[in-house]
Amino acid sequence: MTDPGAAPIARFVDLQTHTTASDGVLPPTAVVEAAARAKLSAIAITDHDSISGVSEAERAGERLGVRIVTGVELSAHFEGDEFHLLGLHIADRVRIERDLETFREERVERARRMVAVLNANGMPVTLDAVLEQAGPGAVGRPHVARALMAGGWVRDFRDAFDRWLGWGKPAYVEKGELTVAQAIELLHACGALAVWAHPGDLATETRLGKLKAIGLDAVEVLHPSHPQALAERIYERAEKLDLLPSGGSDWHGAAEGPRQLGGQLVPYVWLARQDTAIAERRG
Repeated sequence: MTDPGAAPIARFVDLQTHTTASDGVLPPTAVVEAAARAKLSAIAITDHDSISGVSEAERAGERLGVRIVTGVELSAHFEGDEFHLLGLHIADRVRIERDLETFREERVERARRMVAVLNANGMPVTLDAVLEQAGPGAVGRPHVARALMAGGWVRDFRDAFDRWLGWGKPAYVEKGELTVAQAIELLHACGALAVWAHPGDLATETRLGKLKAIGLDAVEVLHPSHPQALAERIYERAEKLDLLPSGGSDWHGAAEGPRQLGGQLVPYVWLARQDTAIAERRG
């Protein structure tokens, strides 16, 4: 990936992180403190269907000199595939919060259906136990996994997802049918950029072109699931189609593993390009 504006690279950002406002294990303040230790100039808080961790993160960011980008992660569908979209640089928090409340209610119902399947398979886990794991955050499959671990029905996260919660497994429940076009429309209405998160091999030039035509603004180039060669291909396709690059660790607070805060070395210039695009859109 050759970006003439990126050399020499002296500042780095991480534009996908998660807190206890969804399925992360650390509260927003702790995430920002970790970002400061990693010497990051900015991070985006991108919890699933929630922006409730952003205000706390901003207070910590002011104290520690870390810029906080207001973000969210949404799940949507396009041409039969599930897509994850990041909304970055959200301006209208009141408006997006109204829609996110509906999505969070759907998440509870999804968890209820997962629990019913698990109960039918001999695991008496309760919805209350799952919601206790989620706390005030948006409930998701990791919270179901933690409840299963706490009850001793699975060994660890991998066991929970490999046997029960992963795609195609007995307790996997599809999310609501939000389309990518609807998600992009929602994000744009709230002043955000729509970013295709960790697209992997799906990010062909053809598909990127289709998504660009319905309003996609950017694509996540750097992500722990993208080998360098794939990241380079995605970057080249994005540049050809005038899509902005983005990147992040997708950190949920793990102490070990490939998803480590700041581990993707996302150049600050990519954030600056997003800032310019937002400023131009807002006139």
